[in-house]
Amino acid sequence: MEKYISLQNLEFLLYDVHQAHLLTQNKLFSNHTKQDFDLMLSSALEMGDRLMRPYNRIMDANEPQLVDGKIIVHEKIKDFIKACGEGGWISAHFPEKDGGMQLPAIINNACGYIFNAANYSMSIFPFLTAGAANLINTFANETLKNIYLPKMFSGEWQGTMALTEPDAGSSLSDISTMAIPLEDGKYQIKGQKIYISAGDHNACENVIHLLLARIKDAPAGVKGISLFIVPQKKITENEELVSNDVITAGIFHKMGYKGAPIAHLSFGSNDNCIGYLVGEEHKGLSYMFQMMNEARIGVGMNAVGIASAAYYDSLKYAKERPQGRKIENKDIAQKQVNIIEHADVKRMLLFQKSIIDGSLGLLLQCALYADKEKTATNSEEKEKYALLLDFLTPVAKSYPSEMGILTTSTAVQILGGAGYCRDFNVEQYFRESRIHPIHEGTTGIHGIDLLGRKVNLKNGKAFKYFLRELYDTINAAENIELLEIQIDEISRNVYMFSSITKELLDKIEKYDIEKMLSDATLYLELVGILAISWQLLKQFVAVQNHQDENFKQGKIFAFHYYCEYELPKIQLIRNRLEKNDFLTVKMKEEYFL
Repeated sequence: MEKYISLQNLEFLLYDVHQAHLLTQNKLFSNHTKQDFDLMLSSALEMGDRLMRPYNRIMDANEPQLVDGKIIVHEKIKDFIKACGEGGWISAHFPEKDGGMQLPAIINNACGYIFNAANYSMSIFPFLTAGAANLINTFANETLKNIYLPKMFSGEWQGTMALTEPDAGSSLSDISTMAIPLEDGKYQIKGQKIYISAGDHNACENVIHLLLARIKDAPAGVKGISLFIVPQKKITENEELVSNDVITAGIFHKMGYKGAPIAHLSFGSNDNCIGYLVGEEHKGLSYMFQMMNEARIGVGMNAVGIASAAYYDSLKYAKERPQGRKIENKDIAQKQVNIIEHADVKRMLLFQKSIIDGSLGLLLQCALYADKEKTATNSEEKEKYALLLDFLTPVAKSYPSEMGILTTSTAVQILGGAGYCRDFNVEQYFRESRIHPIHEGTTGIHGIDLLGRKVNLKNGKAFKYFLRELYDTINAAENIELLEIQIDEISRNVYMFSSITKELLDKIEKYDIEKMLSDATLYLELVGILAISWQLLKQFVAVQNHQDENFKQGKIFAFHYYCEYELPKIQLIRNRLEKNDFLTVKMKEEYFL
């Protein structure tokens, strides 16, 4: 089986860097041991090898089709979903009292990373169901929980997130799907949703949509949005499944990620679509943000999983492909060398490795914050981890997504002409990576969220907690030999980050909000570079006593590469952020000719 992740690296990040096994000392996770975590990881890898990886390219070449009003997907998807249900994967992170394993988020997300790398399209089905089920479990009444959760946990029923409409994408305040109250407490649903992942398919019995809609006469904007469970099929008094007037109006054919269907759905065309209110009226968007924030970390992990698969494909190719000779060797009678011996190929591999190692570390760090928030023993500690997670979520979603495009493109470059052909995997990874800067909020939206809201959260507490995390890692590395130059460079950039943040916040007093946030995406990139430097430094510290010398040196070189090639970009970004010309604001529509 071709390699798509490194279990050695994953275990190093979990146990040596993030100390995930220490979570078992807390009462919440005391029913688990490190051996349990190891078993979950090995089981995930076994599933990836057996049920997912063999069908990765086949699913890409044979995308879902809409046939007689039903979306038909690859037959092996049903086997995978069934295995996820039987193995408890869908409910793994749920509390034991609710039918789950109470697995820490950091371990659950690590297993998800393996699935993402094995076959991204296949991996999204249980991921979406788990997110929808978590919303129901958190906000719905007991009756709805009892009806929907068991079937969703078993994999018999699919879950979705139904937000986007033909005239309302990221601007959810403009959604127009209506919910008309009925006398029995239910609602008649009427409207359309588009780009709904796994919105309809033949690998399950029923699809449960967590749908945003406006109750009739609700307030305008986000304050009038409510959340509903809208099943594709409703349950009769005889416990039979019948149509709920949810029609699959179309299917979108994508450039990548082809094995998973994306549906255009019509609700209530025959005035017979029933929805069930989740929680209170007009609080739907706040509820949905729970699933969206979980999904944002998930999207970052999706991106890293695909980038990982591309990296290992290009690494294998580079070790096996003879091409040319060393530059100093002019003797054509000499045997060609494998391309991995060329410095520029090693540069491209180091680029991929540093981005992937740092991004995976950051995403697992975020999951650990979620776990520590749950296990916190006092309100101050709980707030700290909640704010750190909130601050870093837009970074952990966007940086791996944007850089995943570049790393998968680099994998194509290493293969050369072969990489551009469908005979090799890397062109698929390149196509698939493009969705992640779009999924769960565009990069631009996350830049605005970070600079416009997260930096000043709780009077800047989140920002200060992040600075403290950076300095704690720097202090832990100060006594390591041969690291003085890199530590000074990172420290200088942390100070630069702190000062430019304060400068940008001061601009609020001088300029309008559009100008202040016009380069928010660049600020997001700056924080992303700093966050990856931080994670690679943590890995550098943790690897010092590692027994595998090759693994150790790989980590050391990845850290040094990032410091020398990527970290200096912060200065260029700062130079742009300090300017007050607001070029993009001044540019007019009519100038684009």
